[in-house]
Amino acid sequence: MKSRFIHSLWIGLVAGCFGGLVGLGGGVVMIPLMVAVLKITQHRAHGTSLFALVFTGITGAITYGMKGSVDFIASLILAVTAIFTARIGAKFAHSLPEWKLKRAFGAFLIFAALILIAKPYLAELYHFEFGVTAKIITLLVIGIFAGFLAGMMGIGGGTVMVPALVLILNYGQHIAQGTSLLCMVPAGAVGAYTHLKLGNVIKELLPGLIVGIILGTYIGSNIAHALADAYLRVIFAFIIIWTGIRFLKTPNPAK
Repeated sequence: MKSRFIHSLWIGLVAGCFGGLVGLGGGVVMIPLMVAVLKITQHRAHGTSLFALVFTGITGAITYGMKGSVDFIASLILAVTAIFTARIGAKFAHSLPEWKLKRAFGAFLIFAALILIAKPYLAELYHFEFGVTAKIITLLVIGIFAGFLAGMMGIGGGTVMVPALVLILNYGQHIAQGTSLLCMVPAGAVGAYTHLKLGNVIKELLPGLIVGIILGTYIGSNIAHALADAYLRVIFAFIIIWTGIRFLKTPNPAK
């Protein structure tokens, strides 16, 4: 039990540092580490990761909210659809054979790495002009995809939501991240609860993961100011791509 707590603590610490350094959710690091180090199944890694990220999401949302970097109305609209699709995503992940879920996660990691590289340039791309009704519909659609991926992949949903808010709706980076964090608290909670009911959450790992992520995020955020952001993004992107390719190569046991 003590050994598992220590492992979960440093895994959460590494995931939090990564998220704080490059602004990408800790789930893309936490899940591969839990599978490799703790030897748990892919399904349980996804469920446990999402459950832990809900608690850290609360901390992040409060922090961003205190700095005025949250669009509360947009978060509410996003959550309207995300809370439903997060449950669907969790159930879909549970229905997949382990090897298929690993391959899907590998593909998602590569997608996340590409977003990580492109992130600094998103705000410079062309932005659409939306009226109130069109903006509401767009937010609802973004919530559909973000909620589903959060539930299925065991991540916070910001990997999809933040770029969409910046690129499509012309949000600033900080407001997009704060809005995404607040939205994924209820949506992630629904997905996490669904994973819990399906037996995909290892409760004894949660204390270590949550404490580690909170501390790691604080450390990573401070280190980020002292390091060249561009180099960090490229290095981490290659690590994620390499990990994603390994997951994509998961063999089909039926063959």
